Amino acid sequence: MAINNRGADIVVQALKRASVGRVFALSGNHIMSLFDALLGSGIEIIHTRHEAACVHMADAHARLTGTIGVALVTGGQGFTNAAAGLPTALAADSPVLLLSGDTATNEVGRGAFQELDQVAMSRPVTKASWRAETSDDLGNGILRAISAACSGRPGPVHVALPSDLLEQPTNAKITATAARTGLPMNPDELRRIAGLVAASARPIVLAGPLFARPEARKSLDLFERQTRVPVMLMESPRGLNDPSLGAFAEVVREADLVILLGKPLDFTLKFGAPPHISDRAKFIDIDPDEALIARATREHPGRVMAHLCTDPEMALGALGTLLSGDDRDGWFKHALRLRDHRPPNWSICAGTKERLHPIEMCRAVHDVLARDVDSIFIADGGEVGQWAQACISAPRRVINGVAGSIGASIPFAIAARVVERRAPIIAVMGDGTFGFHMAEFDTAVRHDLPFVAVVGNDALWNAEHQLQVRTYGADRAHSCGLLPTAYHAVATALGGYGECVTTADQLPSALARAIASGKPACLNVMTESHPAPTIQRDREGAGKP
Repeated sequence: MAINNRGADIVVQALKRASVGRVFALSGNHIMSLFDALLGSGIEIIHTRHEAACVHMADAHARLTGTIGVALVTGGQGFTNAAAGLPTALAADSPVLLLSGDTATNEVGRGAFQELDQVAMSRPVTKASWRAETSDDLGNGILRAISAACSGRPGPVHVALPSDLLEQPTNAKITATAARTGLPMNPDELRRIAGLVAASARPIVLAGPLFARPEARKSLDLFERQTRVPVMLMESPRGLNDPSLGAFAEVVREADLVILLGKPLDFTLKFGAPPHISDRAKFIDIDPDEALIARATREHPGRVMAHLCTDPEMALGALGTLLSGDDRDGWFKHALRLRDHRPPNWSICAGTKERLHPIEMCRAVHDVLARDVDSIFIADGGEVGQWAQACISAPRRVINGVAGSIGASIPFAIAARVVERRAPIIAVMGDGTFGFHMAEFDTAVRHDLPFVAVVGNDALWNAEHQLQVRTYGADRAHSCGLLPTAYHAVATALGGYGECVTTADQLPSALARAIASGKPACLNVMTESHPAPTIQRDREGAGKP
C-alpha cells in the first residue's frame, strides 16, 4: 500500500476538515514538519513573536467568531510560554485548541531535548489535555479536541504532538468529525423555571462570559426586549464592582430571584453571600456544567429553586418565548437606569496642563468607535483598563476577562483585525501592559494587520501602587514606578505609526491620523494616575475620580 502522508500532513488535513482557516503560531524545532505541511494548504499562519501571544490571538479570534481558535507552538519553553495564555481563555469560556510539539515517543524519560510533562502542566488550565500516542491520534484526536473545546461550556483544549509521529509516514485515516456535542433540554423543567420567573417581582439574569460573543450578546438583548427581565453580562474580574455595570450591584442586592445563566456562583458574585445578594433571594441555575450546578446547590441549600444542565444560549431563547409579554416595567426601568448610571462629575473631569485624566482619554476613543457599527473595542486590565471599560462602549468588545490577567490586549487587537478587515479597532491599555507584547507590533506590520493601541502612560504600575496605598499607606508605597517611556517610538521603530499625546484637544486628531496611517499604531497618551473607578451611589463622593 502506498504511503502518501506524514503525521504532520494528517494534522493539517484534520484542521482543514474542521474548517480552520488560520493558525496563530511561532516556529520551533518540534513543529517544523507542521510548518512544511501547512505550506500550500490554504491555512494561513499568523507568525508571532511570543508563544503566549499565539494563545491570546486564538482566544480573541474564538471570542469574536464563536469558532475554534488554534495556536501552534513548539515544545519545551515554547509550550510553557504559551501555557501562560490558557487561564485567560479558560476563564473566558473561549474555545481554543493549543497544539504543541513534544518529545519523540522513543525518547520519553531519557532526558530528551526540552522534555516536559506538558499534559500535567496544562491539565489544570484546560478542559482537557492529552499527548498523541499513535498516528491515528494526530487526525481523529485533533477533531475530538476541537469538539471538546466547542461543546458544553467552551474552553481551551491542549494536545501534545510527539515530533517523531509528525515526521513519520502513515496510512492513518481521518474518520472523526469536529461536531459540537449538544446537551438535552428538559421542556418540563424549562416551563417550571418560566413559572418561577413569572411569579417573581424582581428577577434578574446574570450571564457568564460565554455570552460575550457578539452573536450571544444579541440573544441577551433580545431576551431583555421580550421579557423585561434585566440582564447583566459578567465578564470582568471585578464582578459586582465592575464599573462597566454602572450601579447594577444595587439591583443585585434588591433582586428576589437570580437566574445564573452559564455564570458560576464564584468570587465575582461574592459567592452569593449577603449583603451582595440578599439571603432571601432564590436562585435558578442554567449551566452546561453539572459540577457547577452541584456546587451552587451544596453551598446554598434550599435556595436553588430549579436547575437545568443544558446549553444556556438555547435555554435563553426558549425561556424568552415562554416569558414574552410579562409586565414588570417599573423594575426593568429601575434596573436599566442603575446599569447605565455614571457619576455626574465624570463629565467635567479634566487633567493637568501636560497629562490627561483617564476619562478624557476614554471619551475620545468612545467617540471614534461609536461612529462605526462594526468597530471593535479591546480593553486590557489594570486601572487604565477599568476606566476604559467603564467609559467606552462599542458594537463588539474583547476584554481581559474573569482571569484578571493583563498584557493580552495587543495580541487581542491583532486577532480582531484578522476577523474585521475594515472598521476601527482600538485597544486601550496601561504602560505596564504595553511592555508585555510590544514586539507583536512587528507581527502586525508583517501581516498587514493595523489597529490602534492607546496607551495610558502614567509611568507607574498603578494597580499595585493603589493597592499599596490602600493597604499599607502612601508612605510605604514603593517599587511600582516606571519611566515615561516613548512607547510611540517603539511602534515606529517596528514599522508602525506613533504619536505622543499630552493634552485632551490633541487626541481626536491623533486618533484620526493613526487610523488613516493604515499601520499598526501606538498613541502614547500621558495620563494622570487615578485609582480604578468604583460606582456606588450610596457612598458619599461615589464615583469621584
